[in-house]
Amino acid sequence: MSSKSDATIAEEFQAYYLQRATKELAEDLDKVRSADDFKNDAIPLLIHALQQGTTMFSAEDKRRIVAGSEARAEGKGN
Repeated sequence: MSSKSDATIAEEFQAYYLQRATKELAEDLDKVRSADDFKNDAIPLLIHALQQGTTMFSAEDKRRIVAGSEARAEGKGN
C-alpha cells in the first residue's frame, strides 16, 4: 500500500489527468488557441477549466489511478 499523502496523490493525479486530457483534446485545444479571438491571458482560465475535471474523481479513485500509472511506468522500464 502506498504511503503517499492525499495531497501528494492529488497533485500526481492532477498532473496525470492534465497530461491525458491535453493529449485527448489536442486538436480541439489547437483550434481554440488558434482562434482569432483567443488571447494569451485566457490560458490560465483554460488550464483551470481542464483542472476542474479532476473533481469528478474520489480520493480513492485518484489513489488507484496514480498507483496504476506508476505500475505501468515501472513495467515499461523492465
